[in-house]
Amino acid sequence: MRNTFIAAVCAALLPVAAAAAPVDLSTWTANGNGSWNLAGDNNSVKQTLNNNPTVFINQKNSQGLALSGTIKVETTSDDDFIGFVLGYNNGDLTNGAADYLLIDWKQGNQTYHGCTGSAGLSISRVSGQLGDNSGAWCHDPANNVTELQRATTFGNTGWLDNTEYTFELIFTGTNVQVSVNGQKELDINGSFANGSFGFYNYSQANVRYAGLQEEIAPAVPLPASLPLMLAGFGGLAALRRKARK
Repeated sequence: MRNTFIAAVCAALLPVAAAAAPVDLSTWTANGNGSWNLAGDNNSVKQTLNNNPTVFINQKNSQGLALSGTIKVETTSDDDFIGFVLGYNNGDLTNGAADYLLIDWKQGNQTYHGCTGSAGLSISRVSGQLGDNSGAWCHDPANNVTELQRATTFGNTGWLDNTEYTFELIFTGTNVQVSVNGQKELDINGSFANGSFGFYNYSQANVRYAGLQEEIAPAVPLPASLPLMLAGFGGLAALRRKARK
């Protein structure tokens, strides 16, 4: 009886693994001047224009999700931004009160808008409109974009042409993690607004996002006090048995 009781407690406390499910992109929506072309399987989309910032979002609160898929620039032309948004609300590109996270990856260093857009992967906080200016180009706080962290190995390294990368993201209200090809690149703590997950392009054509899957984000680690709790349950069971004698 004691072992059965303890097993039940463990089962209640241990995180339950959820199978990743493919995501149907046909219900998503675009913001900005991009051209997002959905594949027939509804699990792949290609943005084909070199233009101002544009996003393709899932239109649902996405905190608590782990998302994975692939990203690939299918051209040798240009060297600009690809990536993702987290906590985004429909219309935020032109919303002066916006508050969301931008994960962008630039292929090469380039001076534009009076500043240098740096090669590499990073995460920034957007706190207002995001347009074709120094904010989107070089993470300028004066234009509503504040860089929070650069990636561990890809922080100053751009993506490669015609190369497929796998990505994994975990999005919670207090933590965001981003892995590329199985290597954790970004891991940041804070207080983050809820909102949509989406794909992001700026000044880069022919980018394909594919194979997106989502599942419930991993649960927090079990408390260090768990062994003491179980010992307490065991002691309580022993006292009950003794009292019945």
